Amino acid sequence: MGEDDELLCQVIPGQREAVVSFYCHLREKMKSVSVITVTYNAEHTLERTLKSVREQTHPEIQHVIVDGNSSDATVSLIETHAGKKTTWVSEPDNGLYDAMNKAMSMAMGDYLCFLNAGDTFYAPDTVEKMMRSFDPARPPGILYGETAIVDDNGRFLHMRRLKAPEKLTWKSFKQGMVVCHQAFIVRRDLARPYDLSYRFSSDFDWCIRVMKKGKTMHNTRLILINYLNEGLTTTNRKASLEERYRIMVKHYGHISTFFHHIWFAVRAIFK
Repeated sequence: MGEDDELLCQVIPGQREAVVSFYCHLREKMKSVSVITVTYNAEHTLERTLKSVREQTHPEIQHVIVDGNSSDATVSLIETHAGKKTTWVSEPDNGLYDAMNKAMSMAMGDYLCFLNAGDTFYAPDTVEKMMRSFDPARPPGILYGETAIVDDNGRFLHMRRLKAPEKLTWKSFKQGMVVCHQAFIVRRDLARPYDLSYRFSSDFDWCIRVMKKGKTMHNTRLILINYLNEGLTTTNRKASLEERYRIMVKHYGHISTFFHHIWFAVRAIFK
């Protein structure tokens, strides 16, 4: 029995029918979420992601999985754990962001959330709390929150170094990716394809473009994601940083980007 059901049990009998009717009306208005997971040979990390999505208490979740034709046991894991609300495909693609574009075209939810293999939601009721943190009659373009960093076994290491700002705007990313992509939840009607000209940091560009279009951003003030402390951009850090610099120049201009990077260097020296 959930917290809301316990509250319903405490309602005066004569008022119970009206309260249940109102509660059901709220449930009908709850927004749905498509959780997108892109995989390739992820047999060692995928299972906990599948489990985390399956255990979410929010009733309206679609899990979209796009696998790049894995040669290990990834597909078997997907087949074993797939449920009625799982949509998946395994076939060759042209890289991470091509697969993410494919996944978005398969998504049906009101909001999109990206979870890598190995990432999980912070708790079983995270999505439910997130979706109840705003008025469903006025759904914001973007929801965001905090991120915890975990090790290969899913154990907590520390909170993400960059804390989500109290008020997020598209200019906030002048300071870097101040919100982790996995904790950046976008209304589906605002999402546009990832720019495939970027191999490692297209998510950085995508978030800025979405914020420019979305305008309304809601701070959930929740820890949303357990983020696995590895990934494509970590493995290819130099190339990723070079791409981010070009993306910042595109959105913020040469002068602003140059002086912000001088500040980044000074800050790193003093730390």
